[in-house]
Amino acid sequence: MFPAHIPIRMLRNLRSRRGATVFVAAVALLALAACSGGDYPNSTFLPTTDNNRDVTALWNRMMFWGTVVFVIVESLLIYTILKYRRRPGGPEPRHVHGNTLMEITWTLAPVLILVLIAVPTVRTIFKTQAKAPAGSLEVEVIGHQWWWEFRYPQYGVTTANELYLPQGRPVNFALRTADVLHSFWIPSLAGKRDLISNRTNYLWFTPDSTGEAAFNGSCNEYCGASHANMKFRVFTVAPSDFETWATHQAANAVFPPPAPAVDTATVRQVSNPAQAAPAPAPAAASTPWQFPAEKIPPHIVPRTPIPAGVMIDDAVIAAGDAQRGFTTYSRSACIGCHKIRGNPSSLGIIGPDLTHVGSRYTIAAGLFPNDARHLAHWIKNARAMKPGSLMQTLGKGEHDPIMNITVAAGGLTDEQIADITAYLLSLK
Repeated sequence: MFPAHIPIRMLRNLRSRRGATVFVAAVALLALAACSGGDYPNSTFLPTTDNNRDVTALWNRMMFWGTVVFVIVESLLIYTILKYRRRPGGPEPRHVHGNTLMEITWTLAPVLILVLIAVPTVRTIFKTQAKAPAGSLEVEVIGHQWWWEFRYPQYGVTTANELYLPQGRPVNFALRTADVLHSFWIPSLAGKRDLISNRTNYLWFTPDSTGEAAFNGSCNEYCGASHANMKFRVFTVAPSDFETWATHQAANAVFPPPAPAVDTATVRQVSNPAQAAPAPAPAAASTPWQFPAEKIPPHIVPRTPIPAGVMIDDAVIAAGDAQRGFTTYSRSACIGCHKIRGNPSSLGIIGPDLTHVGSRYTIAAGLFPNDARHLAHWIKNARAMKPGSLMQTLGKGEHDPIMNITVAAGGLTDEQIADITAYLLSLK
């Protein structure tokens, strides 16, 4: 309650000033927001695919007609307020009852607006939900807690967390989940689509206006402790580069790498050739191709810090030996979950396919960069690195945060982890 001695006119003036101040501030904020500019790399309104262009066109139509309706309604409201406002000594406004024209108008106007909205909306829905064109690239997307599996059945390729797409070719995604509800979303390329148990959903688009570019993808439906860490990367490349990449990814891992040519004149002769162990025959090498690192924008590069409790000396990591790592890996628990084509001991299907893991830019579903330091820490204690990870803790003496135990017998030493790291990074 205001004191009785404050004049009513003063209160009205105060309210008017406050209202004007609020109005001016709101207009100023809107103007600043409209002029802010800036780069929005994960925007859904980038004209990179036919899907995004259709959705953007629908959005623009909705915004246009919404603005038209808003302006008309607000104009009528302001007109009514000004015309029929209370004036000192003025007559009471005339009350209107049963105006047939007005009733018809405010009934037909919303119907017309709904038609203007419904027609382009339904057209866009049918267009984006239609079957993919013939000759599309088929990609099977399988969501796991918490990583992405990508299969290219036309090429016999299976990879994880990094998706390569050829420019100008329609891509048809078959989406399903291995466990709980997930949602596949690449904001800059297409709208999200859910992965539902016991059902396959589909999404297709043509990356025809991307160029050689990298994009972020993510799970957009809460799926557990590491939902926010269930990310992936998308690379759009030239058709010829995609063919090279796919051919290489379909080949077995080459290990050990082909040795450089040696001048036989300088090689010391073995006194008894029968005693010399035969060298392993290298697998047939294919031409590797990887998205150019210099074209990856900063917002694509992960910057997640390594937890302070997980430690491996950098010197130990640098001393890792790939040949020893091959032997250690082939005898470790890793082979029960992961597959490496070309390594007959590694036939697991639970975890990501590691055949060419050395050619990937990220690990742990895009959470960390794929380098020796991060990979070694990941192998040592994945559950400390990524909350809720289903990968067991392997480092000797490490505390498993899920099982609440300390790994003792059977755990890997830092030296063994460094060797396995060197081996995996050699699988280009």
